[in-house]
Amino acid sequence: MLPKRINLTAVRKRIGPYADANESVEQRGKIYEELIGFVPPRIEARLNVTGALDPKMVDLQEQMREHAMYPRSFDVKTAQLMLFGMLLMDGSDAAVLHGIAARRAGASWLEMQDTVNLCFLFRGLSAANRGAELLANIAAREEEEAGTTGAAP
Repeated sequence: MLPKRINLTAVRKRIGPYADANESVEQRGKIYEELIGFVPPRIEARLNVTGALDPKMVDLQEQMREHAMYPRSFDVKTAQLMLFGMLLMDGSDAAVLHGIAARRAGASWLEMQDTVNLCFLFRGLSAANRGAELLANIAAREEEEAGTTGAAP
């Protein structure tokens, strides 16, 4: 479901350590942990690789991401549902991350399915199939986390 995690030891040995003097890589990752529950592997790679080679670029990227991802006119749940739908329409594997974020922000399963249904109208059966697969995988992830933490699903 998610890409393989990067080898931080190899990155730090071959490319170098995270080099932003103003904000640690852990601080950078905190927003992702709050939104999704973890730092996705590709984001972890960008923070660590680009953060070692060009920390100013990471800062600029994160400023733009924060500005766009938290618009004044939408709450987090609505923005994440929209991103889930946009990425599903595009066939992007990042759709699952925004699906997870939408659920963490309070989206119901019906809201998630309604988003998939909208994608179906313009992208077809492949979006409906992929959307159902993503929802099933998110449900399995939630079930696994509930079993690990003892929380109710």
